[in-house]
Amino acid sequence: MVGVIYLILNIVFAPISYGPIQIRIAEALTVLPFVESSAIIGLFIGCVLANIYGGLGMVDVIGGSLCTLLAAYLTSKMKNPKLAPLPPVLINALGVSTYLHLLFDLPYWITVGYIGIGEAIAGYILGYPLLILLIKNKKRLGLRG
Repeated sequence: MVGVIYLILNIVFAPISYGPIQIRIAEALTVLPFVESSAIIGLFIGCVLANIYGGLGMVDVIGGSLCTLLAAYLTSKMKNPKLAPLPPVLINALGVSTYLHLLFDLPYWITVGYIGIGEAIAGYILGYPLLILLIKNKKRLGLRG
């Protein structure tokens, strides 16, 4: 279910979900492993499918999806909810930029900034409030967080 929601959000918001300057609204979901580790695989599968749809090729399908997998795993290990969005911000900013800067012929550190800002918006402005809502309702939802 997480993967499908991730894919749909990327398709609906496609104009801002792909490229060197992006705000992937779906990345708000990357906080989910903080409260439910089973979301890790859903995020990974959703990212694979979204990156196939995105059209940047196998480098994005593999590279971006592995960055999401690592970030989701690290999010599941965070102890403080305020830090839950941080792994996706850092891993995607540094990792996804390693190939996006080449694909779009931009300086690496500028691409890191673009991706990092987009991830921070998705993770902290959208994802963190979602996480707080989930934590407040964890018993009712059957979550660990």
